Amino acid sequence: MNEIRKFIDTISPMNDSDWAFFASKLQEVRLEKNTTISKIGKIENYLSFISKGIVRLYIPKEESDLTFGFVFDNEFVTAYDSFLTQSPSDYQIETLTETFLWKISIEDLQEVYNKTNNGNIIGRKMAEKMFLIKSKRELSLLNKTAEERYLDLFSSRPKLLQQIPLKYIASYIGITPQALSRIRKRIT
Repeated sequence: MNEIRKFIDTISPMNDSDWAFFASKLQEVRLEKNTTISKIGKIENYLSFISKGIVRLYIPKEESDLTFGFVFDNEFVTAYDSFLTQSPSDYQIETLTETFLWKISIEDLQEVYNKTNNGNIIGRKMAEKMFLIKSKRELSLLNKTAEERYLDLFSSRPKLLQQIPLKYIASYIGITPQALSRIRKRIT
């Protein structure tokens, strides 16, 4: 639980009583590799903090899934649009490695927002961060080549990417696994 406190303190430090209230609402979960966290068509009721692990966000397809996000240690993960609107999700979230999460329900999160001094500030800053990540990805898909997208991903998370199957990386940067293989050969 120390990881989540450190992370939150970088956003907006919580006093001890607010932290104790927030921490009392968290549930620790350990998940095996390839475990579905959130299913397509289901309403997302939890916001989770990854203390250790890698997860991917994707749209399941018959021929090959469309991966559109990876989330790593010390980051929050949720089907955020479903979480906010309480409507069924259009995508799934699954673990790519053994993963340890701290989960909070939407009801408990609302209570944290209402009863703590800076819960709303933390929520707003996390929403802003999620927006910036989404915006950066969209702009990357529109403005950069597949090779540039791969190099950006590789330079920001080199060790972690060694744990992600290449087919998911290819899907994430918008190309086929064969095209990714050619890029990797060309740059090594």
